[in-house]
Amino acid sequence: MILKKDFRKINDYLWEIPQDFRRDMRVPARAYISEEMLEDALRDRSLYQLVNVATLPGIANYSLAMPDMHEGYGFPIGGVAAMDSKTGVISPGGVGYDINCGMRLLKSEYSEKEIRPHLEKLATEIQKEVPSGLGRGRQLKLDVSSINKVLEGGAQRLVEQGYGEGEDLESCESNGKLSQADASAVSNHAKNRGRDQVGTLGSGNHFLEIQKVDEIFDEKTAEVFGLFKDQVVVMIHTGSRGLGHQIATDYIRTMMGAMNKYELSLPDRELAACPINSSEGQKYFSAMACGANYAWANRQMIAHFTRKAWQSILGEKASTLTLLYDVAHNIAKFEKHNINGKEKELVLHRKGATRAFPPGHSEIPKKYRLVGQPVLIPGSMGTASYVLTGTKEGKDSWYSTCHGAGRTMSRHEAMRRASGQEVVNRLELKGIIVKCWSLRSIAEEAPMAYKNIDNVVEIVHNSGLSKKVVRLKPLAVIKGE
Repeated sequence: MILKKDFRKINDYLWEIPQDFRRDMRVPARAYISEEMLEDALRDRSLYQLVNVATLPGIANYSLAMPDMHEGYGFPIGGVAAMDSKTGVISPGGVGYDINCGMRLLKSEYSEKEIRPHLEKLATEIQKEVPSGLGRGRQLKLDVSSINKVLEGGAQRLVEQGYGEGEDLESCESNGKLSQADASAVSNHAKNRGRDQVGTLGSGNHFLEIQKVDEIFDEKTAEVFGLFKDQVVVMIHTGSRGLGHQIATDYIRTMMGAMNKYELSLPDRELAACPINSSEGQKYFSAMACGANYAWANRQMIAHFTRKAWQSILGEKASTLTLLYDVAHNIAKFEKHNINGKEKELVLHRKGATRAFPPGHSEIPKKYRLVGQPVLIPGSMGTASYVLTGTKEGKDSWYSTCHGAGRTMSRHEAMRRASGQEVVNRLELKGIIVKCWSLRSIAEEAPMAYKNIDNVVEIVHNSGLSKKVVRLKPLAVIKGE
């Protein structure tokens, strides 16, 4: 059992459980969190999971949790862990089931005043063009050869086929493709689950929102990002759908069966892991990279059909939507970081966390390099979302930040407290249009089920994980079922 007294307060936004808290810990466990949120976190297993992550072989410096932390599978959601690329392990639980669930933000050249008369029709047309929900797919099913090309080519494959422009890839993390992907590492079952889901929203907390720039905190960076007051933007939140889930399921089973071979004894079976350089570890990374590529392709296709809906309602002569940035959470990546003055290659697990690279980083698009990487943090349904930027102060978190608000109650509890229709009514009173195929999913994702996004982002901002640029306000919400 973990208590508040077990923590050492480093500052108002960072708390640490020392390495000597438990004999099997290899590093301390750190949480970027306020004192009030720390007390809330003690109510679930997330802090216990954070300590468990600190026991993994090859972990560097700390196990980390972002301010949106809550209980997950193996790792807490909002968990970050860096593993030595030679001596460390890789854990599917440190990536998550929805591989490369992530965010994409499209910018328009229009203000809310110009778009407001078309808003209802736009939301309806986008909902028609972008299938959403559990198991929902497109009418077109890809054959195995085509799905393999998407798994290995990611968003780049779709752009080659005419679903977007080269500029989309320049504004996408890793240019929309991990080169380590190998489609032969993905099961036929996983491929079949993904054949008709490229260009579809997932269920649960996935969404597509038409938003406006509500407040600007950093005028200079906003200008570099191409953002202005009252500008209409479109935010897309979805991942690798059933294909990614199946990859995770397959490899969690594989690693659970292989741990004895590597004499790995871990405090929780959900942490199932294998050495990064083992055959199982290498094969999982190749399959995970395929899942990540599939997710980038998925968001690329959704952007294409969103643009199609945009032109359909506003007219062919209307200026189109351009990509600000696409960033992943739920991913493992090879990255080089400085440890005690030496550059070291690490495998970064970010689960419910996103990268936030600082100004000057070589992996940031040149147009953003002077101000830092765009960071996209969505709120819960009907609440604010934020665009931030990476900072040099984020080095202690491996330049990582949170990925959202973070749940505070289960989906079942949310449904018990309010009906879907009640949630829709409250949002409509705020002037927010809601499009969904299922009122059940609306109830599950009610704003009350999540932490206050403004409070979470204040911790991110004040701790230096990333800095606020603009606040976004929803105008219309299209929900996954």
